[in-house]
Amino acid sequence: MNHSTMIKTDQKQIKRRFLVIVLILGGVAFYVLLRYFVAMLNPPGATIFAAPKETLERGAILDRNGRILALQTRMGNISVWRPDIKNIEELAADLSPLLEISAGEIRRIIEGSSSDFLYLKKQADQSVIQRIQSLRSQGKLAGISIEPVLGRIYPEKNLAAQIIGFTGSNNEGLAGIEYSFDSELAPRDGRNGNQIVLTIDTNIQYILEDIAARSMEQNKAEAVMLLAMDPRNGDILGSAILPGFDPNNISASTEIARMDRTAIWAYEPGSTFKVFSIAALMDSNAIEPDTHFICNGEYTRGDRITIKCMGIHGNVNAEDIIVFSCNAGAAYASERMGTTAFAAALEDYGFGSRTGAGAPGETPGLFRPINQWSERSKPTIAMGQEISVSALQMLKATTAIANDGVLIHPRTVSRIVSDDGKTIREFRAAEPRRILSEETARKMRRYMEAGTEDLGIGRFARVRDIAIGVKTGTAQMYDPRTRTYSATDYIASCIALLPAENPSLILYMVMIKPMGNYYFGSRTAAPAIRETAEALIDYLGIPRGRNPQVTHPGEITIPVEEALTIGNTVPDFSGRAKRSLAPLLLRDDLILDIRGEGWVIRQNPVPGTPFRPGMTIILELE
Repeated sequence: MNHSTMIKTDQKQIKRRFLVIVLILGGVAFYVLLRYFVAMLNPPGATIFAAPKETLERGAILDRNGRILALQTRMGNISVWRPDIKNIEELAADLSPLLEISAGEIRRIIEGSSSDFLYLKKQADQSVIQRIQSLRSQGKLAGISIEPVLGRIYPEKNLAAQIIGFTGSNNEGLAGIEYSFDSELAPRDGRNGNQIVLTIDTNIQYILEDIAARSMEQNKAEAVMLLAMDPRNGDILGSAILPGFDPNNISASTEIARMDRTAIWAYEPGSTFKVFSIAALMDSNAIEPDTHFICNGEYTRGDRITIKCMGIHGNVNAEDIIVFSCNAGAAYASERMGTTAFAAALEDYGFGSRTGAGAPGETPGLFRPINQWSERSKPTIAMGQEISVSALQMLKATTAIANDGVLIHPRTVSRIVSDDGKTIREFRAAEPRRILSEETARKMRRYMEAGTEDLGIGRFARVRDIAIGVKTGTAQMYDPRTRTYSATDYIASCIALLPAENPSLILYMVMIKPMGNYYFGSRTAAPAIRETAEALIDYLGIPRGRNPQVTHPGEITIPVEEALTIGNTVPDFSGRAKRSLAPLLLRDDLILDIRGEGWVIRQNPVPGTPFRPGMTIILELE
């Protein structure tokens, strides 16, 4: 082969390689253009092609009576595709009232984004979606799309929100029961989620939250906890924690409002703790009911230890220490018991360990080992300071007084039920354990009942026609900045047992930093306990001692509200409770627009209107 022939062959090979490269680059360019063309026609999240992902049903959370507290529903993520926006000023003005975001903020979000695609709101409810779709049908909101997703709604809004918790944008549990039972509510094995049934009674919860809110306002308090418990089985019947939040609108809440204070927050209980310290001292025979101490207004030991009392009580015994809340008497009584035995007795109540009934992150409180105690630790702990507890620990300890010395663990979940209604697992309180003698527990209940008499510190919690055992507390709050107790910040509290002779209910109120006319537990928390007791005695049917009791065969017939069904015509919704409407929210053949709270008073369309798939039904409630 001569030289010219070789050159021609090389040139042909170079052309062939160049042609291959051009074809490859052309193919890549075509693919990119094709993808861009598809994206322009169908931007991410566009309603026209969007379809909800195949997601299994997340189980509901129910109260003890079956009322729905949390359930899954269809929602929508509201997104923007910037190239399609025609007038950003007009768009922001139209969206602002729907998304509850100012028009200026909407413009800032859109214009400040480095991407053409962005979300404005995630998990918008059906009412918002419906109004957006209505505007889109009018040719407005160009560039706005709705991405169907499954989300969580909480029909009772703020009610028991810290107990129930909430879910994130991916419908996974982030707090409370939603978090701690996430694997049950949303199994990963292809099954629909199970239902979690709580021990909470929604009606009791409403009563507690109403009284707590009014007490918080009247006493200008920073926060309030009000709990109700059945000491016989450990069921938490209600747990009001204020300030609260609406789990339907997490972005509007604060971290402190979302916290389950009853389980997570540790505080010094003050004089309510004397119930447990004095009972422990009596049960160990360190003191007898007739053992007397002299209170001259303070407890002293040598020249270094002084604990002030609320007054000069003179000659006091165990009952007087409870009735008059004598700090000096409690401190002197603690001297009669060894430090190791005293600490062990208090640990028997559960102080220093978690109850297991609270939220993830439940505190064990602060009960330091005795090698870290000072000379004043034991007398100070005996009166309820230099020890930190949770509200759940206080309820648990009180069950021993209520149950003739037998300790019962609290619980907030009663059982897990499958999506077909079968009970999978029942939660029973841990094995009851005797920690006090029956005699000691009964004596303490009598002392607490005496505390409601005219001269007793708990007289403002006294209830008509029923014996109630009460102990109040007022604890100075520790200031970490000064490393001393505050002269202005207090925790006021009151714990009650009723009926005192055979308790079926424990009530506990804790008020943080009351700044009204009073800061004493006897004048702030005790009246709230009285009001709560009056309401729950009637609701629970607890017999009042002086009221005539009517015998009954024991059987009653309760009319059951029929389940809602929609056939060929729109039914009459009049008088329907809001909770009974919840199942309709899961239907994909209609849009249910619920306005207001309570019961249905008006509807559109009227009953008897032919039902058409996709139609909107508006219900007004009062």
